[in-house]
Amino acid sequence: MNRLSFLTICSRQATTMIVTVSQPITLEEFLKLPETKPANEYIDGEIIQKPTPKGRHSSLQSELCTHVNQTAKTQKIAYAFPELRCTFGGRSIVPGIAVFQWQHIPFSAEGQILDDFNLPPD
Repeated sequence: MNRLSFLTICSRQATTMIVTVSQPITLEEFLKLPETKPANEYIDGEIIQKPTPKGRHSSLQSELCTHVNQTAKTQKIAYAFPELRCTFGGRSIVPGIAVFQWQHIPFSAEGQILDDFNLPPD
């Protein structure tokens, strides 16, 4: 339901409602906002909150990350990150699992993984 439809439905109700329509924000403004739990994502100019993960999701996420990292991390082939913010192409998403080929992982000069990933997962 888009914002215009929501406003129309509210105006037809018998009770009085106050509806706040937010102004669109830029990706840069979104990235300055504090993180939320569950995470917010920025897609096509809109902020969308991810659903809270449940048991089966968390279990599979943990097992898959562990399996990928046991197999690929030791050989420096790839690394699986759970719930990692990835900002690229005008969007900022937090996939359940983001797998990056080793050569695409941003490292500091000291060899530490950097906080900001400004590229899509592989």
